Amino acid sequence: MVDEPAFIQSLRALATHPAARGLADDAAVLEIGGETLVLTKDMMVEGVHWPREQSLADVAWKLVAVNLSDLAAKGAEPVGVMLGYALGANDAAFLEGLREALDTFGVPLLGGDTVATPGQRTFSLTAIGRATHAPVPSRGGAPAGDGLYLCGLVGGAMMGFEALTGLGEADEAPFTRPTPLLAQGRALAPHVSAMMDVSDGLLIDAWRMAQASKVTIRIDSTAVPLAAPEARRGDALRWGDDYALLFTASSDASLPVEAARIGTVDAQGEAALQIDGEWLSGPEGLGYQH
Repeated sequence: MVDEPAFIQSLRALATHPAARGLADDAAVLEIGGETLVLTKDMMVEGVHWPREQSLADVAWKLVAVNLSDLAAKGAEPVGVMLGYALGANDAAFLEGLREALDTFGVPLLGGDTVATPGQRTFSLTAIGRATHAPVPSRGGAPAGDGLYLCGLVGGAMMGFEALTGLGEADEAPFTRPTPLLAQGRALAPHVSAMMDVSDGLLIDAWRMAQASKVTIRIDSTAVPLAAPEARRGDALRWGDDYALLFTASSDASLPVEAARIGTVDAQGEAALQIDGEWLSGPEGLGYQH
């Protein structure tokens, strides 16, 4: 079996439509009928993306939220979602959590598919959005001289997971019921040069931004706002599932939302990441890799 990066590299030969953005972004951006649509799909696998302690109501909520977070990173307004669902135990709980999420975020369910499976359950969701600004932000495009910013906190999901699994006493909600930063993404879209959501860990996602933009990104880890104890800073930068917005913008930009400057972009043409003056040679150990 090939690993995920190798498989995605093979898919790039098939995904030649401009809307696919070379499979190097959070979402596809499709111009059609005078409208610019933003489309994304995420999957969640039992035992991989949620532990047995987590209720299916929370799984449903999170499935919606993580897809909407991809739309937030494009500054898009949600239009609707389509569900892929594997039938099994506790379907009623899943439906209740789905209803709560759709109502909370004001997003309609437009359709999807259901299947019966005897084994490990997998759920997927496709989210459709409408771009609110052109050009639609991407992971690429960060120029040398821009500042690197974070809207939101990291570490909260890590602490929530530990509470859920009996390893801590923090609030579980940052892990079980994250909130996509939709309004912040729409507000930021006209001001950013690059933007993505932090799903797999701040450091690995910053590495991906550096690769997509072909720049060197320097991060001051002490400037990163935490939702975890200071002693866990190193873990929080790598844990993921926080769905904050990582973006670059002019150093003198007047930003419309609260955000912390956590680094700098420089050395256009050389894709690399530096943390507190230390050069990192690759993505290993920086965050979650599938």
